[in-house]
Amino acid sequence: MSHRVWIITALALFGAGFGAGCGSSTYVPVSGKVTYNGAPLAKVQVLFQPTANAGADAGGVGSFAMTNEKGEFKMEASTPTPTSGAVVGKHQVRIAFPPKALGTGSQGEDPDSDAATPGGGKGRPKLPHQPIPAKYNSETTLTFEVPAGGTSAANFALEGPALPKGLK
Repeated sequence: MSHRVWIITALALFGAGFGAGCGSSTYVPVSGKVTYNGAPLAKVQVLFQPTANAGADAGGVGSFAMTNEKGEFKMEASTPTPTSGAVVGKHQVRIAFPPKALGTGSQGEDPDSDAATPGGGKGRPKLPHQPIPAKYNSETTLTFEVPAGGTSAANFALEGPALPKGLK
């Protein structure tokens, strides 16, 4: 390969990687509704994490939301300044009750910790049982493709065993 071809190839690869990564994220409005066994699911976290083509974490800025009493949510990017929306592209989705809703946070636990990740590691308190099935949070199978124009149809119909009273 000639020196000139190598430089053009390297610039093209670097340019493609640079444009898709650091600092060029575009956020679009994303909203929707979460239901559980057909009923709106209130006060749960909805987390979006951009994924690479193979389904792995792409390392991009994720987004989060909390559902209201009707199960509705609007995503907000996890950026230093408030930014509505989510990055365009494929996302892994996790839906879970936050630790505070499960009765933690009063004994020195971090009430802002990620409820979608199981606890109990070294130096970390064990989180109580997450009543939403693991396939929707810690072992999620949920994905969502955020379109370039945004969407108000990021709807998730979850199914599982009856929830404990007070979490419905």
